[in-house]
Amino acid sequence: MKPDDDPTADFLDAVRAEDTPWRRDRPVGEPAPERAERPERWGRTRAAGRAAAQAAPYLQAAALVAWLASGAFDDGSGDQSG
Repeated sequence: MKPDDDPTADFLDAVRAEDTPWRRDRPVGEPAPERAERPERWGRTRAAGRAAAQAAPYLQAAALVAWLASGAFDDGSGDQSG
C-alpha cells in the first residue's frame, strides 16, 4: 500500500473540507454562544450522598463508642471456659 493510498487520510481530508457552522471561526468581537442549562438529573441522589458522606464520621464514632461501652459494661457472664 502506497502512502498516498491511505483511505483514512482521504476520509479525514474530506471531513475537514466540509463547511460546517460549528467549525467556522466566530467574527471578531462576537461573544461565544451560551451553553444550554441542563436540568439536574441526580440532584436528590447527590444531596443524599453528600449528607451520608458528611454523617459517616459521626456514625463511625457512635459505633465505636457503643462497642467500647458494651465491652466496658460486660458483666463477665460469657461462655469463657477456664
